[in-house]
Amino acid sequence: MREHGVSRGVVLRVLAVLREQGLAEPVPGGRWRVVRPGEQVDRRPLDERLADVIADDELAVGARFPSTTELSARFGVSRPTVSRALDKLEAAGLLSEARQGKQRTVRALPKRTE
Repeated sequence: MREHGVSRGVVLRVLAVLREQGLAEPVPGGRWRVVRPGEQVDRRPLDERLADVIADDELAVGARFPSTTELSARFGVSRPTVSRALDKLEAAGLLSEARQGKQRTVRALPKRTE
């Protein structure tokens, strides 16, 4: 707003018009993002998308699960965000507990309902 010398109200009206045209959408945290033509974005929670990694990478029970660094680069989110999602999968019994120097492993395969 400061950079372009417009008020917050003007910006919100512009974003509303862009939303109507399908060019912008609100995201959590009171922010907005531009929707690029032809772009498909998975809107599911990160823990659900991480559970799909087991099937997508064809991991078996006992296999090493990718590290938080690898997953943060793969999904374009921060490492703490990945860690929180991995904690949910651990609580669900899909992954083993992570400890320093020991990588998580797959404990169970996710149930698929399609």
